[in-house]
Amino acid sequence: MPENVCALGPRTFARFPWTVVLAIFVAACGPPEPAAVPPPFADRTAQAGLAFTHFNGMSGSWYFPEIQGSGAALFDYDNDGDLDVFLVQGAMLGDKALADATFAPGSTPRDRLFRNDLDPTAPGSPLRFTDVTEASGLGDDGYGMGVAAGDVDNDGDIDLYVTRLGPNRLWLNNGDGSFREAGASSGTADARWSHSAAFADLDRDGWLDLYVVNYVDYRLASHKRCAQPSGATEYCGPNSYPPQADRLYRNLGNGRFIDESAPSGIARQPAAGLGVVTADLDDNGWIDVYVANDDMPNQFWRNQGGRLQEDALLAGVAVNSTGEAEASMGVDAGDVDGDGDLDLFMTHLREETNTLYVNEGDGQFFERTVSLGLAAPSIGFTGFGTLFLDFDNDGDLDLVAINGEVREIASRRAAGDVYPLDQRDQLFRNDGGHFVEVRPAGPAFDEEHVGRGLAMGDVDNDGDTDLLVSNNSGPARLLINTLGQDNPWLGLRLLSREGRDALGARVDLELTDGRRLRRRVRTDGSYLSASDPRLRFGLGDGAGPKALYVRWADGSTERFPAPVLRVYTTLRQGSGS
Repeated sequence: MPENVCALGPRTFARFPWTVVLAIFVAACGPPEPAAVPPPFADRTAQAGLAFTHFNGMSGSWYFPEIQGSGAALFDYDNDGDLDVFLVQGAMLGDKALADATFAPGSTPRDRLFRNDLDPTAPGSPLRFTDVTEASGLGDDGYGMGVAAGDVDNDGDIDLYVTRLGPNRLWLNNGDGSFREAGASSGTADARWSHSAAFADLDRDGWLDLYVVNYVDYRLASHKRCAQPSGATEYCGPNSYPPQADRLYRNLGNGRFIDESAPSGIARQPAAGLGVVTADLDDNGWIDVYVANDDMPNQFWRNQGGRLQEDALLAGVAVNSTGEAEASMGVDAGDVDGDGDLDLFMTHLREETNTLYVNEGDGQFFERTVSLGLAAPSIGFTGFGTLFLDFDNDGDLDLVAINGEVREIASRRAAGDVYPLDQRDQLFRNDGGHFVEVRPAGPAFDEEHVGRGLAMGDVDNDGDTDLLVSNNSGPARLLINTLGQDNPWLGLRLLSREGRDALGARVDLELTDGRRLRRRVRTDGSYLSASDPRLRFGLGDGAGPKALYVRWADGSTERFPAPVLRVYTTLRQGSGS
């Protein structure tokens, strides 16, 4: 598939209105936009000792799960102030043995935990990770998909929820470097084929609830053969199997969760879910849930005082501007236009465009993908992990899309590629509300893989946003930001009254020139992955901070004086005015 939109055939655009096609071609076929920045990311995976290759278990049987995984997490499991790495692994499927694998793993594949050994007393010291999987107890050998991170028992240590093809795992952090599995005892061991998951305090009782996104009713015993028009075997799509309903687990605060999927209405609306984000999208003080579904209308579970109501169609975020459901994979929420509300972005299949829904301020959205420059660059790619981030610390939220096909690329197959799904990733700079792809973005983005998961965080604690990318049947990659730290920045970690990361809190930073920057505390979003909950506000070369305002997840608000720059400041609920 050519990257150049001008070279695509007319059938690619047959389903689009002519006005959309015209806008795409004008954007893509005019003079190229020069990159305004040098390559901003460098691949530091090998130097940091982060040795991990995903194993999808493929053996020539074309099992559906082989192309879906997997995810990654950046989280501080040992509370030493730096971000550690958790990577989700696959396994053999069916009655196949490791000797039957197309790509031999070398040893039994397992999930892996890597400890960050960054020296806080030596700024600029090289990154180094140590594999501590065995000591942690996190080396599960099931077929993993994704991971969510949050402190579910309010003990100050971050726990993990790992989704799988089979019963999911809840790993409780013991606070001594080890974890214990509590999926069954907590009531969260969902046995469906789950993908993304998210922790959020949806009922504002001080405990993190759990939303689990389920995909389709796929079982190895009912595996189907799917074929291309030519008759050649290919991987199935979501419409080959019945969709599954998601699950909502309310945290009771005693180590147990109660399944509220039925009373909430979620159980009655099955869909092929892949990505999820939790955020207050209508600004009513309650955290909503937005689910990206594969080739089905997306779902917007609007939180009305603890009661969820599905409202995607009326809100304008169920389908695209032509009224069609798309193959939504990754999703994120952020204020891209600086107007104080949260917008939505999601990735899609090749020959669809990625989609940006702009919030009009009351939870009503309009698609602005073409006009904001994100349609043409994405139409030749299949996107999965995606996140808003300010990679250059200029105050505007930029975008990353991690790409990798699910349908074979004919040219790669003809060249002898056994797994011909590789694509490069994409970085988009926010240029005053309009997005421009950064090209060239350097070797870190030119290298082609079957991209899936994406997590972000400040891995080296220098004030900018780094990236952790997980590739299907390929190496995990640690991309270190080499640009953003040069601009002034303000860093925050927000803690709830209970002492855990205050997921769902919203921060407005008031600047001396009257502008406000809004960020939200989260670990969710993207695809199958969990990110650093700390906040970074890039200040560029303009105004400085004046004050900041926090609306906590329980709806209470506080004002804090502007913290000092270029360090992370911890704010605890109840300590402001």
